Amino acid sequence: MHENPSRESWQNSLLTAIALIDQAKVPCTVTEEGALILQGVVVPFTKTIRILIQWDALENLHYLFQPYKPTLVTKNQRKASFMLSIDDYKIELIGLFGTVIRTDPDRVPKIIGTETIYVKSVYYFLTHLQKDHPLYQAVKDYLQRLQSSDAAENGKAWNEDAFQAWVRRFGTPEQVAEKIRRDPVGRLAQLAPYFSDVNGKKIMNLLGSHGGKALALSLLGADVSVIDISEENAEYARQTAAALKTHLNYIVSDVLQLPEASRTSDYDLVFMELGILHYFVDLEPLAELIFQLLKPGGKLILQEFHPISTKLVTTRGKKQIVFGNYFDQEIREREVAYGKHLSSESPDETLNYKVFLREWTLGEIVTSFARKELRVEELNEIPNSKISDIGLPKLFTLVCSK
Repeated sequence: MHENPSRESWQNSLLTAIALIDQAKVPCTVTEEGALILQGVVVPFTKTIRILIQWDALENLHYLFQPYKPTLVTKNQRKASFMLSIDDYKIELIGLFGTVIRTDPDRVPKIIGTETIYVKSVYYFLTHLQKDHPLYQAVKDYLQRLQSSDAAENGKAWNEDAFQAWVRRFGTPEQVAEKIRRDPVGRLAQLAPYFSDVNGKKIMNLLGSHGGKALALSLLGADVSVIDISEENAEYARQTAAALKTHLNYIVSDVLQLPEASRTSDYDLVFMELGILHYFVDLEPLAELIFQLLKPGGKLILQEFHPISTKLVTTRGKKQIVFGNYFDQEIREREVAYGKHLSSESPDETLNYKVFLREWTLGEIVTSFARKELRVEELNEIPNSKISDIGLPKLFTLVCSK
């Protein structure tokens, strides 16, 4: 969090104001610099704390704050507000006409000590500020630091027992090699139509995991590189490649730290698939990397789990249940993907099987790539094949060209 000698008194003043607002059972959201400070973004310290409150409760709150000698309520066409002081800090309560605080998609919880308060998400500032605004750049710097930290934690998780998990899930590298050799096109599954002619093509598979599809493409004549953060994934893929007697260039690295030698801007295809995007807390640097890798006319092929299935709807028995918030912007801790393939006696409680994920909406995903001058050519939503999930999208495939 932002360090300042008066941090504790600033926070106490904020919590005092929030407690009075809660007493009136009025929803509120800390905004502007205060929201960013509370989320760990480094911004200039402010002695004015701005809090959005439900607009039709403003007059009642003005009465409740009388012990703090609030200013008169000021109004214009868009909002009403008043100011007061708690200790050495100014508090501005703002009601935006015609808005509902509780349904704001940019409102996220933040735990301060034993209290839970709500703040404007860091992503709000990226969509509502110009890029030259100081707060915009502060958020970008924060997300870059968070991405580096998350990559380190994710790397630890993916380098613990992943090899054995894949053996339990798919078989030994030799067994997997035999399956790929028998039907490399079939191993591409629903992606096969997008790789109809790959002989001689240069392909980059970002976050390629155990390399199953990359190795199938190699057998079909492509020059394939994989980048992934896990040495255990790499070892499984290399042993499978050796059994297939095919070449696979496997680079063990954080994707966003891809070595310059591999950033050659001559790839015909960049592809990513299934459970990938949630490892990025900001999609813009990923889109920039993909644009850099592709040659003119090159294509991105991305197949992912549909956000409806990951963020909003699940099936229990024969019932489809809405379980989440499609617009949720929180970064959450989850079990590493291969964890379910470990035997019950295998997990070592001293090891790290957790990763940190940000789940994106379909609109956020498409917009992030389109803004980086990647032309959207196709967005294909794929239905779920289970009878109990009929009518729900399971996957989507996004194709963009440079």
